[in-house]
Amino acid sequence: MTTTTQVVTPDLCDAYPDVEVLEPLFANFGGVDSFYGPIRTVKCFEDNSMVKQAVAEPGEGAVLVVDAGGSHRCAMLGDMLAEQAAQNGWAGVLMYGCVRDVDILATLPLGVQALGSHPRKSEKRGEGQRDIAVTFAGVTFRVGQWLYADNNGIIIAEQPLKLS
Repeated sequence: MTTTTQVVTPDLCDAYPDVEVLEPLFANFGGVDSFYGPIRTVKCFEDNSMVKQAVAEPGEGAVLVVDAGGSHRCAMLGDMLAEQAAQNGWAGVLMYGCVRDVDILATLPLGVQALGSHPRKSEKRGEGQRDIAVTFAGVTFRVGQWLYADNNGIIIAEQPLKLS
């Protein structure tokens, strides 16, 4: 949920040793460095149709976890979709793929972590799946789990964690 409470993943790891920690593959691109929320998922490859569909819906403080297959050949999220996500109440987006329009993403009230940036847009073929288990960075993400992210890393918990 987007709040003023700061996520500090090292403190959460100390307090909750059973959380899962993602491999350190991601960089911050959004205007919010620290974010958390319940997970919703999209699985797609070089086609961001399902990402566009998801961010158009109410986010209710959730984090959209996108398994874009780790592609470095196009961007799966840009300024327009990120702005829509922020306006619709998403806390953040974790992109196992690339984003673009990074200078604008950095100004938006949205957490965005991705593998990198790429100037080319994705295809729009209407392909992909939503709200299924996805696996990358050494972790399987399921709808209903909670994601916590900051500049130190990203962790996954089975239920909401108490932030200090």
